[in-house]
Amino acid sequence: MAELLSMTGIDKAFAGVSALSQTSLEVAPGEVHALIGQNGAGKSTLIKILTGVYRRDGGTIVFNGSESVISSPGEAQAAGIATIYQELNLVPLRSVTENVIMGYEPKKLGLFIDWKEAHRRTREILARFGIDIDVRAPLGSFSTAIQQLVAIARAVSLDARLVIMDEPTSSLDTSEVEVLFGVVRGLREAGVSVLYVSHFLDELFEICDRVTTMRDGRTVDCRAIEGTTKLELIAGMLGRDAKDIEQAGMTEFSAGTGNAEKGDVLLTAQGVSTGPRLNDFDMTLHRGEIIGLGGLLGAGRTEAARAIFGVDRLTKGSIAVDGTSRSLETPADAIRAGVGYLTEDRKAEGIIPDMSVRENLTLALLPKLTRNGQIDRAREKELVASYIKALGIKTSNMEQPIRELSGGNQQKVLLARWLAIDPELLILDEPTRGVDVGAKREIQAIIRDSVAKGVGVVLISSEFEEIVEGADRIIVLNEGRIVTELTNPGITEDALVRALAHTEGAAA
Repeated sequence: MAELLSMTGIDKAFAGVSALSQTSLEVAPGEVHALIGQNGAGKSTLIKILTGVYRRDGGTIVFNGSESVISSPGEAQAAGIATIYQELNLVPLRSVTENVIMGYEPKKLGLFIDWKEAHRRTREILARFGIDIDVRAPLGSFSTAIQQLVAIARAVSLDARLVIMDEPTSSLDTSEVEVLFGVVRGLREAGVSVLYVSHFLDELFEICDRVTTMRDGRTVDCRAIEGTTKLELIAGMLGRDAKDIEQAGMTEFSAGTGNAEKGDVLLTAQGVSTGPRLNDFDMTLHRGEIIGLGGLLGAGRTEAARAIFGVDRLTKGSIAVDGTSRSLETPADAIRAGVGYLTEDRKAEGIIPDMSVRENLTLALLPKLTRNGQIDRAREKELVASYIKALGIKTSNMEQPIRELSGGNQQKVLLARWLAIDPELLILDEPTRGVDVGAKREIQAIIRDSVAKGVGVVLISSEFEEIVEGADRIIVLNEGRIVTELTNPGITEDALVRALAHTEGAAA
């Protein structure tokens, strides 16, 4: 059978740095094809080339029997390629009908929108997916699952031959996931192909036919889901040999004791849940201890961090800081309790690009710098100057916009932001991502210095070497639940890989 989509020899570089090298991807007609890989593997870049967001540097794309040169998302849509992003690109304040027919509105006399026909057409499209809702109501008044299904319905209504779904279940509960799976199966039966991008491996065994694995900008494997194990998929993403991991055996991960000079208990989380991506999370952290949260992307590591910091409301469980059950319902509560949170996405959730180094650094400290509604500028500048010197932040002056600094120096400013509040607990989500080797070592030294002073650290890192070398204990998560805990002398990269594959109910 001829493939619906064939991408071969795809190359792409940014500023001379290779993002894709001789990458390939093939999707058959009426197939649900999974695309997996760790962060930075190149999945997003490949999809953006397919959908015309980026222009490829080399290689060929054949879609629906013809070689394609797609230079914009509009051309991709016209060709029959629809993309449903993790963050839905719909307009929540507009009606369901407006979202479905946007750009394809039926007209009266060629001038005015025929709303009666538009509503009828929308109801007809949604009925194919078993959706019976008021199409005149704002889309944002419905659940995320309904919004997701509306996005799919719109894509299919545009005669899409290939629907790309980027992490479609990331914000859905179990029942909503089942509804989505039913829709995907319906698309397959109708001959529509689905490219399914997900970090939740268990889903692939339920819904997908084949899986392509990417690593470091290259396609490293393509195989049928049937007959494949979760261990083989994980090994492929990490560049390990599944047989070697199996031969090493599933050892008892909890043997041994941590190497930290533990102080008093600093934080206790018991049965913490925030939704489908974090369930019954338990953790006890001591002063002067580093606990690593291990797992693949989507395992629940960031969700645990957000729960501790008060970003996401708890649906169950409790958190005690310094022996006292404090209500950390908001980040402000967490900051007052001495908790700092270096987020995973520096650009979107960390820096404020148009503000200065000074303003970014003291953002969390402003309440302590303010008296009678006035900021003590002299004290603020003195403090900023001290951190610029202590952390070796390379900046022309403290008033320089932070966007002009290198990634490593931006990260140091964000670290300084939390060190300035004199924290008891630091939550560090990918603290060295996107920085050069020199800055990475400096940041790791700053973390070690804080721990030596009795600060407790929760460390999240996709670099196994970093988390294995840095953590006193590692709590391993999979799909929002704790799988096991690694303690020294049992903390090794091989043990961590085995733990990721050692999940209850894993496909085999």
